[in-house]
This record gives sequence, C-alpha cells and structure tokens, in this order.
Amino acid sequence: MNKQDQKVLACVDQSHFADTVADYAAWAARRMEAPLEFLHVIDRHPEQGSGEDHSGAIGFNAQEHLLNDLSDKDAALARRQREQGRVFLNRLRERALAAGAPSADMRQRHGALDDTLAEQEDGVRLFVFGRRGASAEATQRDLGRNVERVVRAVHKPILTVTEGFKEPERVMLAYDGTAVTRKGVDMIASSPLFKGLPVHILMSGKESADGPKQLALARDTLTAAGFEVVADILPGDPEAVIAREVKARSIDMLLMGAYAHSPLRALVFGSRTTDLLRAATIPTLLMR
Repeated sequence: MNKQDQKVLACVDQSHFADTVADYAAWAARRMEAPLEFLHVIDRHPEQGSGEDHSGAIGFNAQEHLLNDLSDKDAALARRQREQGRVFLNRLRERALAAGAPSADMRQRHGALDDTLAEQEDGVRLFVFGRRGASAEATQRDLGRNVERVVRAVHKPILTVTEGFKEPERVMLAYDGTAVTRKGVDMIASSPLFKGLPVHILMSGKESADGPKQLALARDTLTAAGFEVVADILPGDPEAVIAREVKARSIDMLLMGAYAHSPLRALVFGSRTTDLLRAATIPTLLMR
C-alpha cells in the first residue's frame, strides 16, 4: 500500500449502501493521496424476467422474429442499465470529490464481480466494498452474498464497510502472530492511512508460549513508526472478545486477516472470518 501510482477502487451497486462506500473510499483516498475510482459491475445474467410467456408452440416462420424481438429487448435493457449506472456513478464521484478525494474516476463493466475485481487487482492499492448491497435491500441478511467470494478472489487489502460513515479516530488490529497479521503491522507502520491514529493490538483465543514476544514485536514496530499503541492479550473466544473490546474501547475500524483456509474447509468447519465480520459491526480492513 505504498505505491503512489495505485488507486483506491470502490466497488458499488445501486443500493443506498453505496453512499457509505463512497464516503470511506474518499476518506482512504484523501489519507493516502491516491486516485479514486468507482466501479459498477453489471451482471451479464441478471435474475429477472420480462414477465412474458414464450412457452408453447411457435408458429411458422415466427422463431426468427421472436429471437430478434428478444435480442432488441436485451439491447434496450443493456442501454438503460448503462445510462442508469452512469448517472449513479457520477453522483458518487461528485460526493467523493466534495469529501476531499484528490481525484475520482468511474467505470462500468459487464461480468461477474469477483472475476472483474481479480482482473483489476494489479492497479489497485485498496479495495473498498460494502458488506451489504442491493441483494440485502429486501432481506435481513447481515452479510452480503458476495463478500466471501470477492475477498477470496483478490489479494490486496479490502475495506469492508457497514452502513453510515464515521471518520476513524482509533483502530484495532486483531493479531495472532501469523504471517498475514505480521504483514498487517508492517502495512500500518508504512501506510499513511492510519497515521496519527491510536492503534490497539489485541491477541485472543488459544494461549501461545511465544504470544507475549510476538505482541511485543508488533507493539515496538508501530511505536517506532510513531504510533500510540495499546497492546493486550485477552483470553477467550476471539469473536466474543473482539466484539466486546471494540465496543468498550470505541474502536472505529478493525483490521484482521481473512479466509486463511479453503472454501471447502470453511463449508465443513465454518469460517472464523465470517463470524468475526458478523460480530464486529464496524468497518473492517481484511488482509489476505
């Protein structure tokens, strides 16, 4: 996250959650002095129908006419989606510029969201993504259906945001001494994203003999980089401990490693990342 030519990529859909994504993306772009781009992906195969009945027998020479009619309707729908997307993205772009983003661009693509983001990854410094989106507008789902698939598809940090923007004043790193969370310490130390903010480092879960040593190294690294650091080892289930401490310490943003195991293992044994995302109701920066 220290290449100045790389952008913040905000992934948005046409839901009211997009405003929060725009606000956090603008905050990140401003802090890192990075260009911002809004990306709207239009599904090639939307789960919708025209409501017309095309079943039954097709009369003589009618098949070609029907196919042409359907093709024209598909083309008209695509044009309407692109125009709606352009107006939607332009509003978010103006919102981000007003919030202090150095620059903001916008792009629309057709395809699958996870494939599209993987294609864009080389030019991205940070992804910003809503934990909920259009699919959650009519449901009570607390975590959007795309979150795990998208996070597994890319290898750059992803800031997953909840509804409603609050400029972060203190952050917490869920630290377990693994390579990905050690990388998180280095990222915090070297990136301007969190400069000047107090950082809480929290270890929880199973006790480890070298836990205190690992925690001290993380604390010393951030202290040497000029951060005010609070470092603790607290026993207990990580999900419960982190949720409790986030609330008790008024933490505004959580950082943690994400989806270290395969999707099959997560299916069989459950996903700790997903559990933590549900427990921590604040924006969470996921590191792969």
